[in-house]
Parts: sequence; structure tokens; C-alpha cells
Amino acid sequence: MIDYTQIITLEPGKRSGKPCIRGLRITVYDVLSYLAAGMSIDEILSDFPTLTKDDILACLSYAADRERHTIIARS
Repeated sequence: MIDYTQIITLEPGKRSGKPCIRGLRITVYDVLSYLAAGMSIDEILSDFPTLTKDDILACLSYAADRERHTIIARS
């Protein structure tokens, strides 16, 4: 798993404080949405030349880590 801590940034004034990639205005949510919509990594990289494959893998790693910490309340 890639270490996303050097890639995913949180800045209060940028994109409403949502997690972004390397201080860019591209959020983790943006990348995950593109992947969920069926875009390939190569298509995303073509549309956003400032991104790298490691950036996309960092988004996946970040999401996996957040999911690992999610607690679902049961009634």
C-alpha cells in the first residue's frame, strides 16, 4: 500500500478543506468518482496531466485507510 501521507493534503482554504492531491485543486473524491464511473487510470492521467499514477494510488490508499477506521453503529 502506498504511503498517501506525503501526497494527500488538507488545506482549510482549498476546496472547502477536502483532501486534495499534492496541494492541487483535485480532490480525492474527484479521483474516486472518476474511477467509480469507469474511467481507467490511464484516462484520468490523460485528462489531468499534473497527476501521476502514484497520486491515484494514494487516493485509493487514503480511501481504504478511512474505511478501515469506519465504525458502523448497530441497533
